[in-house]
Amino acid sequence: MPERFAIYYAPSATSHLWERAAAWLGRDSSDGKLLNGPLAGIDRDRLLNLTQSANRYGFHATLKAPMALVDGAGEADLRAAITAFASEHAPLDLGKPRLASLDGFLALLVDDNEALQDFAAHVVERFDIFRAPMTAKDRAARAGRHLSARQTELLDAYGYPYVFDEFRFHMTLTDRLADADRVEIMRAAKTWFNPVLEEPLLLDRLALYHEPDAGKPFVRLADFKLGHSA
Repeated sequence: MPERFAIYYAPSATSHLWERAAAWLGRDSSDGKLLNGPLAGIDRDRLLNLTQSANRYGFHATLKAPMALVDGAGEADLRAAITAFASEHAPLDLGKPRLASLDGFLALLVDDNEALQDFAAHVVERFDIFRAPMTAKDRAARAGRHLSARQTELLDAYGYPYVFDEFRFHMTLTDRLADADRVEIMRAAKTWFNPVLEEPLLLDRLALYHEPDAGKPFVRLADFKLGHSA
């Protein structure tokens, strides 16, 4: 399977939120550092077991989902396009994030924001020219997740079902939790994250993430500050 790239939002890798999230997930995708030891009263092995997928993808909010690049396009082309796009858009104030359960996953959410919805839609549209067509295997894997008719339509058009009217900004902190784990993990997350949840979230950058091979951890390659001239 070819390498994949994704365009995400992630806070600065020196921010308190990033540091807390990397420690929670057990891996800092900006430098590859693994973080050990218990956290907020939860044994590290147990926490890693509950965050396997979130750990692999790295802390982020999806804007353009992971994609193999179309023939003829390379990483340098994608970087140049992100640089240009970022220069055309100002940062967005998302308000204070909050911990919540989203379809069984623990995540950081923000209030509904029309400007954010428009921005996310622009990212999807602008960078779709870089996306290689889905393989039959990839489509079957995504289509098998109980998608609605609208989500299936978006999957076929853009390679990802949660875009445009189906988009909801979220920064995932766990895999899908069993009922038996949900209360305990939410309590631990509140203990760990509450010190940084009073800080408003500023969408001030796009982050380019890279999956070098199928199933490998995603790496945060580069940040592109919004409002900066190309």
